[in-house]
Amino acid sequence: MYPAWLANFIMVKKPNRKWRVCVDFTNLNKVCPKDSYPLPRIDRLVDETFGYQLLSFLDAFSRYHQIMMYPPDQEKTSFITEKRIYCYQVMPFKLKNAKATYQRIVNKVFKELLGNTIEAYVDDMIVKIQEKESHVKKLAQVLEVFRQNKMRLNPTKCAFGVQSGKFLGYMITQRGIEANPEKIQAILDMESPISIKKV
Repeated sequence: MYPAWLANFIMVKKPNRKWRVCVDFTNLNKVCPKDSYPLPRIDRLVDETFGYQLLSFLDAFSRYHQIMMYPPDQEKTSFITEKRIYCYQVMPFKLKNAKATYQRIVNKVFKELLGNTIEAYVDDMIVKIQEKESHVKKLAQVLEVFRQNKMRLNPTKCAFGVQSGKFLGYMITQRGIEANPEKIQAILDMESPISIKKV
């Protein structure tokens, strides 16, 4: 097959030292209509998560790859390698409307729990419960929703029943919101200027 939509790919090393296939969907994204489904405001989500005794941080496993592509559209995700042409059967990363599609699914399957038990921004989720005693029960409800909808979590990026953790680039604690040390390390390591030129 020689599809009309054909993109190049490149292998990129992720921070965890594993490899990710990145396909250049620039041309496809230009002609694809924009899905204006609203993403949650990060500042509101972060504000809603502090002050809780116990938190559980959840991260979806290969988020978009859990969504099947509409079969007639699979050919549009074709990319070329040295030996063959492949296409995605699941939603690939870097597709224009991937975030909006995933957020729509999350909002649909967690509609009874969103804002009350769980906050979610695309694939990053936090389970928040005021009382320690009911945390396990509420967490079990959230995990059951995952199970019923055949959604998978990445166990290496999840933390259950903790008092603080990273969420959307911030450190969430019972005391409040703090800057993520990893994000501000360059500023902390910066030396004070000792000359007019360095200032």
